[in-house]
Amino acid sequence: MQNLTLLDGQKFQITIQRLCRQLIENHNDFSETVLIGIQPRGIYLAKRVAIELRKILPGSNIQQGDMDITFYRDDFRRRGAPLIPSETKMDFIIEGKKVVLMDDVLWSGRTIRAAMEAMLAYGRPQKVELLALVDRRYSRHLPIMPDYVGIEVDSIASQKVVVSWTETDGEDKVVLLSEIPNI
Repeated sequence: MQNLTLLDGQKFQITIQRLCRQLIENHNDFSETVLIGIQPRGIYLAKRVAIELRKILPGSNIQQGDMDITFYRDDFRRRGAPLIPSETKMDFIIEGKKVVLMDDVLWSGRTIRAAMEAMLAYGRPQKVELLALVDRRYSRHLPIMPDYVGIEVDSIASQKVVVSWTETDGEDKVVLLSEIPNI
């Protein structure tokens, strides 16, 4: 395996801060906006963004939740092992609100499709936007595009993008993994 670090350290934090500033441009004080992190890894991004927004906009009521999409995926019955769902933690209704869905890596678009379906159990939003830390641009199965992007990565199907979070992995880092073919 060959590893290429795409983002880490201060650049990782600056990217989160830039995404927050872009959100503020469109959502002002967030009184009509909620942030939803998609389980399992998008929740770390949503929590980081919410923390940063609260620093930038003290006194604002930034609502942030975590959404599990396990049983909304179109491939959940095709897996060999039983699925273990994550936990949905949302103490708000999204009816009439602007929703910003967040995930660490946007690849095929299937996770986002599932999240949009799961989200409807909490009401009908006024508008839905997508924020992705990493956009793997050329690998969509569905016509889904992010509104906010940390970094764009042009990769091939055999490569993998891995986002590490301090909370679970001990450091903030985005790595592109490539298999080196046997010659």
